[in-house]
Amino acid sequence: MSMSKRILITSLILSAAAFVGVVRQEGYTEDAKVPVKGDVPTYGFGTTIKQNGQPVKLGDRTTPVKAVEDAYAHLSKDEKLFKASLPNVLLSQGEYDTYLDFTYQYGMATWNKSSMRREILNGNYRAACDALLKYRYVAGRDCSIKSSNCMGVWTRQKERHVKCIGADG
Repeated sequence: MSMSKRILITSLILSAAAFVGVVRQEGYTEDAKVPVKGDVPTYGFGTTIKQNGQPVKLGDRTTPVKAVEDAYAHLSKDEKLFKASLPNVLLSQGEYDTYLDFTYQYGMATWNKSSMRREILNGNYRAACDALLKYRYVAGRDCSIKSSNCMGVWTRQKERHVKCIGADG
């Protein structure tokens, strides 16, 4: 990708298309459930922590409007932390959106210790995109194996990888 397509991360914000993509990928559920064996309960559009800081528990319920508000609040919080994790970095809008989608699913703690972040900080954008493919495990199960019953995790990572590579040029 030409450097002219990358801009300073402080000038970027999550695109509306990326927000819609996150909620589409997560899918909506009114009642809290464990989405993949070994995971924590979620409701709405993959919300695991309520805005009051309490974890979502089985038996909790939400509404579509509240679920959108929760997803937006979560992404807004992550966005600030994400920007702070990459000081003075240049990213394209597509890369930015892809990595924020990743943080929504895996959390900022995972992002902060990820090889993706390290590669970006070193200017290795393609290697950062390729590192997305390392995140295919849930509760010790390899989700790239059909019998793992978590293929959706792997499918989402492959989609992110394709988007990232396209954004990287």
